[in-house]
Amino acid sequence: MTRPPPTRSTALITGASVGIGRELALVFARNRYDLVLVARNEQQLREVAGRCEAEGGGKARVLVKDLSVQQSAQEIFDELQADNTRVDVLVNNAGFGNWGLFAGTDLDADVRLLNVNIVALTALTKLFVRPMIERRNGRILNVASTAAFQPGPRMATYYASKAYVLHFTEAIAQELAGSGVTVTALCPGPTRTEFGTRAGVQGTRLFRNHASDAASVARAGYEGMMRGRRVVIPGVANRILAVAAQLAPRAMVTWAAGKLNETH
Repeated sequence: MTRPPPTRSTALITGASVGIGRELALVFARNRYDLVLVARNEQQLREVAGRCEAEGGGKARVLVKDLSVQQSAQEIFDELQADNTRVDVLVNNAGFGNWGLFAGTDLDADVRLLNVNIVALTALTKLFVRPMIERRNGRILNVASTAAFQPGPRMATYYASKAYVLHFTEAIAQELAGSGVTVTALCPGPTRTEFGTRAGVQGTRLFRNHASDAASVARAGYEGMMRGRRVVIPGVANRILAVAAQLAPRAMVTWAAGKLNETH
């Protein structure tokens, strides 16, 4: 008798149309995952889905959602529940930053940032972790940043949002110890993606001198998640800086971050 082919696991990836999210989608596809890809730009998302299907041989489903709209997380969960799509891995990658002195930046942009970087990530984790716990199997990868380790003048809301992601991830990883569900925070440093252009930080000292490539960040995140690590910081220099930020005087760390976020 011919055995049926093994059932593929499914990974849900937000912010999958560009940058680290796109590279994560390709990594999962090459490792024989079916995919649910979420982003706002349908054309870019379908291009990524097509490439993932061609390279991985699995299915890549597209969900066009704006995660700055608060009901989007529930809509994603309900749509997948309705057709019995089991999510084995949740990747909360969607996020963006705003550059500028806090008093001068747009309030609506800051609120959208917090909705995407914090609220949607928390809601999706809450919704999908419960069935994972029931199955005693699942993985969650939350994309934070080395920005999580210090305050960031000129990007105050972004740095603060990534500190939330890191601390939230570490806390629930501890809560879920022994449950069969792992939670990992990926904390890349500056990375060459569309993020820098959208946030307006491509000209800062930090991005001019220290940017990594998205493909290597995605590989590090996937491998760390598969090992069950709670925090993954790609790159030796980034790991050193993260440790230094915890040891140096807080005022000095904040001043240095502000200088790196200057454009001249």
